[in-house]
Amino acid sequence: MLQDPHITIPALPKPLRWQGVPQNWSVDSDSNLSITASRKTDWFLDPGGSVNVLNAPALLATVDQPCMLKALVTSDAAAMFDAAVLTVYQAADQWAKLCFELSPQGQLMIVSVVTKGTSDDCNSIPISGSSVYLRLSVLEQAYAFHYSLDGRLWNMVRYFTLGEHQRVEIGFLSQSPTGEGCTSVFSEIAFIPEKLSDIRSGV
Repeated sequence: MLQDPHITIPALPKPLRWQGVPQNWSVDSDSNLSITASRKTDWFLDPGGSVNVLNAPALLATVDQPCMLKALVTSDAAAMFDAAVLTVYQAADQWAKLCFELSPQGQLMIVSVVTKGTSDDCNSIPISGSSVYLRLSVLEQAYAFHYSLDGRLWNMVRYFTLGEHQRVEIGFLSQSPTGEGCTSVFSEIAFIPEKLSDIRSGV
């Protein structure tokens, strides 16, 4: 595992660490984060037992209070399940992903994966265009995922718990489970140190 306590993104209050090793990554002068995942990388614990992998690169920061993380995400997805992702991580078998993912039908879409021992995978809605806003909310005992087309009107994707936790990390992930690699770009990154006030409407 590659770790560097000095990785910082100006919008985030704490340094970040790597879970998994990226093929390449950068933070530019506008604080846009780019992560390139190598081939055959993913986080997925198949409920059918055929796939158990946790090798996609994720850049994570510890949080200890209710908060929100949002970003405009863009992916050069070319192969099935390539994705740009916001993620929450508690342990190797307790984590969740909010993905902007290329479907088997060749559409970019919103996908969520909630893992408590095994992964519960849910496809939500196709998205037109190559970018979408994603938001992850840490609540007192649970989490919420939302997406937005304009960064103002938010739609709920998932409201869930990962069970009791001692440590919570949130951050950014890129994956390429079936392909030769995928670059994900996260721009307009914002960390809001507040609890989401309305889970259903997303405001």
